[in-house]
Amino acid sequence: MRADRTLLGLVLLCLAAPGALAAQTAQVPPPLNPGVPAHGVIGMEDPRRLTAEFWIDQAGDAERVVMSPEAIDAQNRKLFRLDPTMNDLAALPESLDRKQVLHDIDKLSTRPNSPLYDVEGRPVPTATIDALVQALDRAALAERTPLRYGLVLRRTALRSFPTSLRVFSTAGETDIDRFQESALFPGTPVAIVHRSADQEWLWVVSPRYRAWVAAADIVEGDRQAVLGYAARSPHRVITGAKVSTVFTREQPALSELQLDMGVRVPLAGVAADALVNGQHSYASWAVELPVRGPSGSLLLAPALIQKNHDTSDAHLSLTRANLIRQAFKFLGERYGWGHSYNGRDCSGFVSEVYRSMGVELPRNTRDQAFSPALEHVRFDGNASAAARRKAVDKLEVGDLIYIPGHVMMMIGRDGGVPYVIHDTNGGSYLGADGKLRSMQLNSVSVTPLLPLRFSREHSYVDRITSIVRIRP
Repeated sequence: MRADRTLLGLVLLCLAAPGALAAQTAQVPPPLNPGVPAHGVIGMEDPRRLTAEFWIDQAGDAERVVMSPEAIDAQNRKLFRLDPTMNDLAALPESLDRKQVLHDIDKLSTRPNSPLYDVEGRPVPTATIDALVQALDRAALAERTPLRYGLVLRRTALRSFPTSLRVFSTAGETDIDRFQESALFPGTPVAIVHRSADQEWLWVVSPRYRAWVAAADIVEGDRQAVLGYAARSPHRVITGAKVSTVFTREQPALSELQLDMGVRVPLAGVAADALVNGQHSYASWAVELPVRGPSGSLLLAPALIQKNHDTSDAHLSLTRANLIRQAFKFLGERYGWGHSYNGRDCSGFVSEVYRSMGVELPRNTRDQAFSPALEHVRFDGNASAAARRKAVDKLEVGDLIYIPGHVMMMIGRDGGVPYVIHDTNGGSYLGADGKLRSMQLNSVSVTPLLPLRFSREHSYVDRITSIVRIRP
């Protein structure tokens, strides 16, 4: 997802994988600062750079499969086995110890020690913070907490406190909500651990995160049904940035329901001539999605996804071309810290791109960059500028480049200059006068890597902490 909380003041906020970086030494160092066109985004004077086809044409052997489905499955199993931020729900015990649950809640739901402000710029009263701490209802936890299971009904926020209150570090800030952690998509399984004092929020364990989620967005069901839902076949994988089910009056909960890239939904198995919610299904895919039944528990109901929408009967092959195509489907989408604004942040962006090819990644940038299950080229504070630049010269399409609080994906070189695509809320470079200039990108953007500045004193390259390549 995002950076550590101490990194909120960075100009840019926002993966980690196997393989040593292949040598591809640049013969002539590219210029640090390409041209700045009238629109103000450095290095983007050629409009072809905003198209996936431009970069695919240059990628070389772009359609070659670089990692088989079997190798991807093995990598995912390794990730869930070794990375403490990942949660294998099928391996959870029947109940959790109170100390463990409190540890998890207290780790995330830490009482703020700095002033916070609401969306209108007003200080958040101490009484409000006190009420949020009380809402955790820690005292209600028994010595052992039996786990229940549920499926996500609609895209929903994961929060650090059981509240929809948006709070910010400075008055006037309205984008970086300190209580926003991430989002869950329809059909995601969760283990339900605890409820807030008002019963409106659930503390859940999802495959990639533990946090608070609105109880209204989760439907409880049998453990086997919940955990088996995503594994059912045949199925469709969402390969567009966002796809919606068709409108239906007959099943309002499934009408125009948004499904984000990487979501996997089972087919409903209806007859070829069947009507689904009053509509013939021949021109659509009939899928099954979770709804809340009359008793309040899980039911699976059919919904339609148009066949001309961007879906597949399996995860896409992991190729350079597909990495570029999938990333460019988000081009221009508004940056959303912690998946807010119905968008995503830097680590969410690369996660969704790779998930459409079946590759799972940890949620947050730091966890991606240093996951024990992924191989990285790491750089500490003692690494020389020459070592970092040498690593940049060896970057390949799809490589993930990490600086504190941000991740970018390499898409290729133009005129020897390395270019990246990334979901960013800022973007700065040094002007001819030596002053730091912010491009205020605030979206999924294509930029050259070398001119980007972490600060006036340091470039992004100076601050690279890890480079990850997803390979067998």
